[in-house]
Amino acid sequence: MPQAAETSPTSLFEGAEQGYSIKLDAFEGPLDLLLHLIRKNEVDIYDIPIALITRQYLDYLKLMKELNLDLAGDFLVMASTLLQIKSRMLLPLPDPEEGEGEEQEDPRAELVRRLIEYQRYRDAGLELGARELLGREVFVRPCADGCCLEGFAGDDGPFELDLFELSEAFNRLLAKIPMARAHEVAGQDTLSIVDAINEILTRLDGQDSMEFESLFQEDMGKERMIVTFLALLELCRIKLLKVIQNSRYGTIYIFPSVPVTDDNGVVDALPFA
Repeated sequence: MPQAAETSPTSLFEGAEQGYSIKLDAFEGPLDLLLHLIRKNEVDIYDIPIALITRQYLDYLKLMKELNLDLAGDFLVMASTLLQIKSRMLLPLPDPEEGEGEEQEDPRAELVRRLIEYQRYRDAGLELGARELLGREVFVRPCADGCCLEGFAGDDGPFELDLFELSEAFNRLLAKIPMARAHEVAGQDTLSIVDAINEILTRLDGQDSMEFESLFQEDMGKERMIVTFLALLELCRIKLLKVIQNSRYGTIYIFPSVPVTDDNGVVDALPFA
Protein backbone atom coordinates (compact mmCIF):
# COMPACT_ATOMS: atom_id res chain seq x y z
CA MET A 1 0.00 0.00 0.00
CA PRO A 2 1.30 3.48 -0.79
CA GLN A 3 2.92 5.31 2.11
CA ALA A 4 0.23 8.00 1.92
CA ALA A 5 -2.10 5.67 3.81
CA GLU A 6 0.15 6.02 6.85
CA THR A 7 -0.19 9.83 6.87
CA SER A 8 -2.63 11.08 9.46
CA PRO A 9 -5.05 13.66 8.06
CA THR A 10 -5.84 14.96 11.56
CA SER A 11 -6.08 18.76 11.83
CA LEU A 12 -6.69 19.20 8.11
CA PHE A 13 -10.36 18.44 8.67
CA GLU A 14 -10.80 20.10 12.06
CA GLY A 15 -13.74 22.50 12.09
CA ALA A 16 -15.66 20.88 9.23
CA GLU A 17 -19.28 21.75 9.88
CA GLN A 18 -21.89 19.13 10.81
CA GLY A 19 -24.04 20.37 7.93
CA TYR A 20 -21.64 18.68 5.53
CA SER A 21 -22.36 15.20 6.90
CA ILE A 22 -23.41 12.89 4.09
CA LYS A 23 -24.51 9.26 4.12
CA LEU A 24 -23.11 7.09 1.32
CA ASP A 25 -25.11 3.86 1.48
CA ALA A 26 -23.43 2.39 -1.61
CA PHE A 27 -20.04 2.53 0.12
CA GLU A 28 -21.05 1.29 3.57
CA GLY A 29 -19.80 -1.96 5.03
CA PRO A 30 -16.69 -2.94 6.95
CA LEU A 31 -16.23 -6.08 4.86
CA ASP A 32 -16.05 -3.88 1.75
CA LEU A 33 -13.27 -1.91 3.38
CA LEU A 34 -11.39 -5.05 4.42
CA LEU A 35 -11.62 -6.50 0.91
CA HIS A 36 -10.30 -3.21 -0.47
CA LEU A 37 -7.30 -3.30 1.89
CA ILE A 38 -6.59 -6.95 1.07
CA ARG A 39 -6.72 -6.22 -2.65
CA LYS A 40 -4.64 -3.04 -2.32
CA ASN A 41 -1.92 -4.76 -0.31
CA GLU A 42 -2.01 -7.75 -2.69
CA VAL A 43 -2.13 -10.24 0.17
CA ASP A 44 -3.68 -13.69 0.36
CA ILE A 45 -7.20 -13.53 1.78
CA TYR A 46 -6.48 -16.85 3.53
CA ASP A 47 -3.34 -15.45 5.20
CA ILE A 48 -4.25 -11.89 6.19
CA PRO A 49 -1.42 -9.87 7.84
CA ILE A 50 -3.74 -8.82 10.64
CA ALA A 51 -1.47 -6.18 12.23
CA LEU A 52 -1.02 -4.32 8.93
CA ILE A 53 -4.69 -4.56 7.92
CA THR A 54 -5.88 -3.50 11.38
CA ARG A 55 -3.66 -0.41 11.35
CA GLN A 56 -4.80 0.62 7.89
CA TYR A 57 -8.45 -0.11 8.74
CA LEU A 58 -8.26 2.21 11.77
CA ASP A 59 -6.56 4.87 9.61
CA TYR A 60 -9.50 4.74 7.21
CA LEU A 61 -12.03 5.05 10.04
CA LYS A 62 -10.20 8.17 11.21
CA LEU A 63 -10.22 9.61 7.69
CA MET A 64 -13.93 8.91 7.14
CA LYS A 65 -14.80 10.40 10.52
CA GLU A 66 -12.84 13.56 9.75
CA LEU A 67 -14.57 13.80 6.36
CA ASN A 68 -17.84 13.77 8.34
CA LEU A 69 -19.04 10.60 6.60
CA ASP A 70 -21.65 8.81 8.70
CA LEU A 71 -20.09 5.63 10.07
CA ALA A 72 -22.39 2.68 10.66
CA GLY A 73 -21.93 0.88 13.97
CA ASP A 74 -20.74 -2.19 12.07
CA PHE A 75 -17.50 -0.37 11.24
CA LEU A 76 -16.72 0.06 14.93
CA VAL A 77 -17.71 -3.53 15.74
CA MET A 78 -15.31 -4.75 13.06
CA ALA A 79 -12.56 -2.53 14.50
CA SER A 80 -13.04 -4.27 17.86
CA THR A 81 -13.02 -7.66 16.15
CA LEU A 82 -9.75 -6.90 14.36
CA LEU A 83 -8.11 -5.73 17.57
CA GLN A 84 -9.30 -8.89 19.34
CA ILE A 85 -7.90 -11.10 16.58
CA LYS A 86 -4.63 -9.17 16.68
CA SER A 87 -4.40 -9.70 20.45
CA ARG A 88 -5.10 -13.43 20.14
CA MET A 89 -2.39 -13.80 17.52
CA LEU A 90 0.12 -12.21 19.88
CA LEU A 91 -0.49 -14.91 22.49
CA PRO A 92 2.06 -17.75 22.58
CA LEU A 93 0.95 -21.02 21.05
CA PRO A 94 0.19 -23.78 23.57
CA ASP A 95 2.88 -26.41 24.06
CA PRO A 96 1.72 -29.51 22.15
CA GLU A 97 3.39 -31.75 24.76
CA GLU A 98 1.21 -30.29 27.51
CA GLY A 99 -2.05 -30.36 25.56
CA GLU A 100 -4.05 -33.16 24.02
CA GLY A 101 -2.64 -32.59 20.57
CA GLU A 102 -5.71 -30.72 19.31
CA GLU A 103 -4.97 -28.30 16.50
CA GLN A 104 -5.76 -24.70 17.46
CA GLU A 105 -8.01 -22.84 15.01
CA ASP A 106 -6.46 -19.79 13.39
CA PRO A 107 -7.95 -16.68 15.08
CA ARG A 108 -8.53 -15.26 11.58
CA ALA A 109 -10.56 -18.24 10.34
CA GLU A 110 -14.04 -16.89 11.09
CA LEU A 111 -13.19 -13.51 9.56
CA VAL A 112 -11.87 -15.20 6.42
CA ARG A 113 -15.10 -17.22 6.13
CA ARG A 114 -17.17 -14.05 6.39
CA LEU A 115 -15.04 -12.26 3.79
CA ILE A 116 -15.27 -15.13 1.31
CA GLU A 117 -19.04 -15.36 1.73
CA TYR A 118 -19.49 -11.60 1.44
CA GLN A 119 -17.28 -11.41 -1.64
CA ARG A 120 -19.31 -14.15 -3.33
CA TYR A 121 -22.64 -12.39 -2.76
CA ARG A 122 -21.22 -8.98 -3.60
CA ASP A 123 -19.84 -10.14 -6.92
CA ALA A 124 -23.12 -11.89 -7.77
CA GLY A 125 -25.08 -8.68 -7.21
CA LEU A 126 -22.60 -6.27 -8.79
CA GLU A 127 -24.43 -5.87 -12.09
CA LEU A 128 -27.81 -5.38 -10.42
CA GLY A 129 -26.33 -2.85 -8.02
CA ALA A 130 -24.86 -0.86 -10.89
CA ARG A 131 -28.35 -0.44 -12.37
CA GLU A 132 -30.15 0.17 -9.08
CA LEU A 133 -30.62 3.92 -9.57
CA LEU A 134 -30.25 4.53 -13.29
CA GLY A 135 -33.40 3.46 -15.09
CA ARG A 136 -35.49 3.47 -11.91
CA GLU A 137 -35.28 7.00 -10.53
CA VAL A 138 -33.13 8.78 -13.13
CA PHE A 139 -33.64 8.31 -16.87
CA VAL A 140 -30.72 9.26 -19.08
CA ARG A 141 -29.19 8.64 -22.47
CA PRO A 142 -26.27 6.23 -21.90
CA CYS A 143 -22.86 6.73 -23.45
CA ALA A 144 -21.62 4.23 -25.98
CA ASP A 145 -19.77 1.47 -24.19
CA GLY A 146 -16.22 2.59 -23.41
CA CYS A 147 -16.53 5.83 -25.40
CA CYS A 148 -15.38 8.05 -22.55
CA LEU A 149 -12.22 6.03 -21.93
CA GLU A 150 -10.73 6.19 -25.42
CA GLY A 151 -7.16 7.45 -25.25
CA PHE A 152 -6.96 7.20 -21.47
CA ALA A 153 -5.98 3.57 -20.98
CA GLY A 154 -2.49 2.93 -19.66
CA ASP A 155 -0.34 -0.17 -19.79
CA ASP A 156 -2.03 -1.62 -16.69
CA GLY A 157 -5.31 0.32 -16.65
CA PRO A 158 -7.75 1.92 -16.61
CA PHE A 159 -9.11 1.44 -13.08
CA GLU A 160 -12.34 2.79 -11.63
CA LEU A 161 -11.62 4.14 -8.15
CA ASP A 162 -13.80 3.39 -5.14
CA LEU A 163 -14.50 5.48 -2.04
CA PHE A 164 -11.38 4.36 -0.23
CA GLU A 165 -9.01 5.01 -3.14
CA LEU A 166 -10.63 8.39 -3.77
CA SER A 167 -10.23 9.28 -0.10
CA GLU A 168 -6.53 8.42 -0.31
CA ALA A 169 -6.11 10.65 -3.37
CA PHE A 170 -7.94 13.51 -1.64
CA ASN A 171 -5.86 13.06 1.51
CA ARG A 172 -2.66 13.36 -0.55
CA LEU A 173 -4.07 16.51 -2.16
CA LEU A 174 -4.88 18.05 1.22
CA ALA A 175 -1.36 17.32 2.42
CA LYS A 176 -0.10 19.75 -0.25
CA ILE A 177 -2.18 22.67 1.06
CA PRO A 178 -0.05 25.55 2.41
CA MET A 179 -0.45 25.94 6.17
CA ALA A 180 -2.14 29.35 5.81
CA ARG A 181 -4.90 27.91 3.61
CA ALA A 182 -5.34 24.80 5.73
CA HIS A 183 -6.30 26.88 8.79
CA GLU A 184 -8.25 29.72 7.20
CA VAL A 185 -11.73 30.44 8.58
CA ALA A 186 -14.74 30.01 6.30
CA GLY A 187 -16.50 33.20 5.24
CA GLN A 188 -20.17 34.01 4.98
CA ASP A 189 -20.46 32.61 1.44
CA THR A 190 -20.36 28.95 2.39
CA LEU A 191 -20.71 26.43 -0.44
CA SER A 192 -23.42 23.80 0.04
CA ILE A 193 -23.11 20.27 -1.28
CA VAL A 194 -25.99 20.92 -3.71
CA ASP A 195 -24.15 23.98 -5.05
CA ALA A 196 -20.93 22.00 -5.34
CA ILE A 197 -22.72 19.22 -7.25
CA ASN A 198 -24.11 21.69 -9.77
CA GLU A 199 -20.72 23.38 -10.01
CA ILE A 200 -18.99 20.09 -10.86
CA LEU A 201 -21.56 19.22 -13.53
CA THR A 202 -21.34 22.71 -15.01
CA ARG A 203 -17.55 22.43 -15.26
CA LEU A 204 -17.91 19.07 -17.02
CA ASP A 205 -20.40 20.50 -19.52
CA GLY A 206 -18.93 20.21 -23.00
CA GLN A 207 -15.92 18.20 -21.80
CA ASP A 208 -15.23 14.50 -22.16
CA SER A 209 -13.37 14.49 -18.86
CA MET A 210 -11.39 16.56 -16.37
CA GLU A 211 -8.47 15.79 -14.10
CA PHE A 212 -9.32 15.06 -10.46
CA GLU A 213 -6.81 17.62 -9.16
CA SER A 214 -8.19 20.38 -11.41
CA LEU A 215 -11.50 20.07 -9.56
CA PHE A 216 -9.83 21.75 -6.58
CA GLN A 217 -8.77 25.24 -7.63
CA GLU A 218 -5.68 26.89 -6.19
CA ASP A 219 -7.59 29.54 -4.25
CA MET A 220 -9.92 27.04 -2.55
CA GLY A 221 -9.85 26.90 1.22
CA LYS A 222 -9.88 23.63 3.15
CA GLU A 223 -13.60 23.74 3.90
CA ARG A 224 -14.59 24.36 0.28
CA MET A 225 -12.33 21.51 -0.85
CA ILE A 226 -14.04 19.14 1.58
CA VAL A 227 -17.52 20.12 0.35
CA THR A 228 -16.43 19.72 -3.27
CA PHE A 229 -15.02 16.28 -2.51
CA LEU A 230 -18.24 15.19 -0.77
CA ALA A 231 -20.21 16.41 -3.79
CA LEU A 232 -18.00 14.29 -6.04
CA LEU A 233 -18.62 11.23 -3.84
CA GLU A 234 -22.37 11.80 -4.05
CA LEU A 235 -22.25 12.04 -7.85
CA CYS A 236 -20.29 8.79 -7.94
CA ARG A 237 -22.75 7.15 -5.55
CA ILE A 238 -25.72 7.87 -7.82
CA LYS A 239 -23.60 6.84 -10.81
CA LEU A 240 -23.66 10.12 -12.72
CA LEU A 241 -19.86 10.29 -12.67
CA LYS A 242 -17.01 7.81 -12.87
CA VAL A 243 -13.53 8.42 -11.50
CA ILE A 244 -10.89 6.58 -13.53
CA GLN A 245 -7.13 6.20 -13.13
CA ASN A 246 -5.41 5.50 -16.43
CA SER A 247 -2.75 3.35 -14.77
CA ARG A 248 -1.66 2.43 -11.27
CA TYR A 249 -0.39 5.66 -9.64
CA GLY A 250 -1.28 7.51 -12.86
CA THR A 251 -3.41 10.59 -13.47
CA ILE A 252 -6.97 10.43 -12.10
CA TYR A 253 -9.77 11.58 -14.42
CA ILE A 254 -13.46 12.34 -13.84
CA PHE A 255 -15.88 11.23 -16.57
CA PRO A 256 -19.64 11.72 -16.87
CA SER A 257 -21.31 8.30 -16.83
CA VAL A 258 -24.08 9.86 -18.92
CA PRO A 259 -24.28 13.01 -21.04
CA VAL A 260 -24.35 16.06 -18.76
CA THR A 261 -26.47 18.06 -21.24
CA ASP A 262 -28.94 17.21 -23.97
CA ASP A 263 -28.61 18.21 -27.62
CA ASN A 264 -29.91 21.71 -26.83
CA GLY A 265 -27.33 22.31 -24.10
CA VAL A 266 -29.83 21.80 -21.27
CA VAL A 267 -28.62 19.93 -18.18
CA ASP A 268 -29.95 16.39 -18.46
CA ALA A 269 -30.91 14.12 -15.52
CA LEU A 270 -29.91 16.58 -12.82
CA PRO A 271 -31.88 15.74 -9.64
CA PHE A 272 -30.36 18.57 -7.59
CA ALA A 273 -32.56 21.66 -7.87
